[in-house]
Amino acid sequence: MSSPTQEQVQQSLEKLQDPETGRTLKKQIIEVTVDSSDINVKIGLTSFALPIKDSFRKEVTDHLQKEFSGTSATVEIVDYVRPATPKGQIGLKAKAVIAVAAGKGGVGKSTAATTLAMGLKRAGCSVGLLDADVYGPSLPHLTGTRGQVTKGDNGKIIPLDAEGIPVMSIGYMIPPGEAVIWRGPMLHSAVTTFVRDTDWGELDYLIIDMPPGTGDIALSLSQLLPLTGAVIVCTPQEVALIDAIKAVGMFRKVKIPVLGVIENMSSFICPDNGKSYDIFGKGGAKEYAQQDNIAFLGEIPINIQMRERGDAGKMNDNFDDPNIAPYLESVARELVKTLVANAKANPVQVQLPVLG
Repeated sequence: MSSPTQEQVQQSLEKLQDPETGRTLKKQIIEVTVDSSDINVKIGLTSFALPIKDSFRKEVTDHLQKEFSGTSATVEIVDYVRPATPKGQIGLKAKAVIAVAAGKGGVGKSTAATTLAMGLKRAGCSVGLLDADVYGPSLPHLTGTRGQVTKGDNGKIIPLDAEGIPVMSIGYMIPPGEAVIWRGPMLHSAVTTFVRDTDWGELDYLIIDMPPGTGDIALSLSQLLPLTGAVIVCTPQEVALIDAIKAVGMFRKVKIPVLGVIENMSSFICPDNGKSYDIFGKGGAKEYAQQDNIAFLGEIPINIQMRERGDAGKMNDNFDDPNIAPYLESVARELVKTLVANAKANPVQVQLPVLG
């Protein structure tokens, strides 16, 4: 066929959807040039969708080469800024608020929440991390952040910084080792303070480490602001799956979408012989997710170095370890893929900026 015109390529690209909102890419098509059979396009992508940058580039490339057979397509992805729309009455500026939960304690929920936040951050997203586990705050230890929070000039609490991720926890407000003994109303007040009165700035994602089990915190959050959804963490054991199913039911009751399941401690790879041992079983969470039509976000193996880094507050170093980094990166990427699929199925209405 003859070479396509610039206008034809432009119109073809407008058939595609923006990963973040599900709306047309029209405003994000920055540049289109056609030189004989060579098509070159420059498309803007928000930081929200950066974890799937490579697959998005491939999607655009494949689309153009299918639409205009016999051509070659070069797709350049550039930054595209879209401010977050304030959420709820408290006006939290975050594009997605994700609750990371578990039906029972001891399954690695806080480790998964921290890993998820760090994976998104390393991919280029703007991420905040909130410790809503008031009775057992783990994030100060896992992130290696110590100290007491202070208030800024605007009267809001300044969260502590964990390698570019703002972190807020009750652990920064009470002496180390002191137990929190609160009833429901005080829990609600604390969570409200963490969300409303903390200076989070503008975020793509706010990851919330929930308390184990089902209870007041989830109800408080559902009343404070619209949660994008919940991620459930469990181990392959039958007893953990039973409790995970209860957590899924709780979120559905308060009309919070369940975005996916993470299977933690899925296997142990022996450093001496390289063999994999399924200490707690394997694949139970994946099978349950498939049966209940929930996305399976991936597995996180048992790893001695990962445990040691968590104890040392150096969780970010896990992403430099080739033995476990692929698992951790995949979990963050699969979460974003799920959000993108939801956005494409249900495009959101947003005010797009005008490019100068």
